[in-house]
Amino acid sequence: MKKRDERLQREKLTIGKMAEIYCRAHHQTEKGLCPECRALLSYALERMESCPFKGGKPVCSACTIHCYKPAMREGIRQVMRYAGPRMLLRHPLLTLAHFLDGLGVCRT
Repeated sequence: MKKRDERLQREKLTIGKMAEIYCRAHHQTEKGLCPECRALLSYALERMESCPFKGGKPVCSACTIHCYKPAMREGIRQVMRYAGPRMLLRHPLLTLAHFLDGLGVCRT
């Protein structure tokens, strides 16, 4: 249970960092998030918490259940598409952990 909690916290941190990168570039925020990005992040965190897979949660891109509303799903895709490549330079350890999660290496 502890590893699952650590992984979920790391995923939350990762999506938060991605949202910051995206918001800073697209909405010119210097610190924190604009209301639109804050709402998107809040929604994503809520969906993570209520994931039906719990301990065996895959990365969202590899999930068989799409629990996001279509507009929110597109919004998070835009964030990930933009911020994903930039994460490697800004947060390399989070990027590596997310990559390994996607391969199933870090899954508990």
